[in-house]
Amino acid sequence: MRIIKKIFSKSRAPEDGIFFEKIKKIIGFEPKNIENYKTAFTHRSLNKLGADGNPISYERLEFLGDAMLSSVIAAHLFKKVPAGDEGYLTKMRSKIVSREHLNELGRDLNLITFVESKVSSQHFGENIHGNIFEALVGAIYLDHGYLICEKFIQKKVIIPYVDIARLEGKVISYKSLIIEWCQKEKKTFKYDVFEDNSIAGDRLFGVKLSIDDKIIAKARAASKKKAEEKASQRAYFALQEKISEK
Repeated sequence: MRIIKKIFSKSRAPEDGIFFEKIKKIIGFEPKNIENYKTAFTHRSLNKLGADGNPISYERLEFLGDAMLSSVIAAHLFKKVPAGDEGYLTKMRSKIVSREHLNELGRDLNLITFVESKVSSQHFGENIHGNIFEALVGAIYLDHGYLICEKFIQKKVIIPYVDIARLEGKVISYKSLIIEWCQKEKKTFKYDVFEDNSIAGDRLFGVKLSIDDKIIAKARAASKKKAEEKASQRAYFALQEKISEK
């Protein structure tokens, strides 16, 4: 077995050897097929094609990794919270695999440094961190199967980050909270873009949130969606006492 390993290690290109060792350090075990991991860090801008003519990028592995994360975390919650109903379990899983949380995981592992792309990393969206983390999980599943992938998710996601009590109080989306409260209280609400311009080359959207035709909060961000969420967060804290009463 050691002789075979030496043969393969010698036949590997130097850059592959470096990549192999770095990936091994991140995942905690030896990759069997390094190509799976290369694909996990290949951006679509490279326009790479496989031998079958199909495009190669991390996006298909991202889809697979997302499914694996949902499956393993759903099973964990099912065992740990026997009293939780379907709605509770779904909400808790959403908090664990939220885009914000996955981005945090990807940043912690510094996965963006491995991405091969024709696009500068400065032009990547914030979600690239979580997308690559999901792709890495997908690569592990392809390379080692369900049980090893489950162990990786346990080690990197569940053990260090899943605290049931803390997650119960975590807000996923302030916009969803505001909309839910307005609907419950039969209040009208509206998000309006009042500004759309560029400052120092960065495009900014200004959004105002009105409830019952009264402006409650304003916010600016790099996207309309982020501006709406930021305005919702400000509105939530402004109305927190009223919302908490209900």
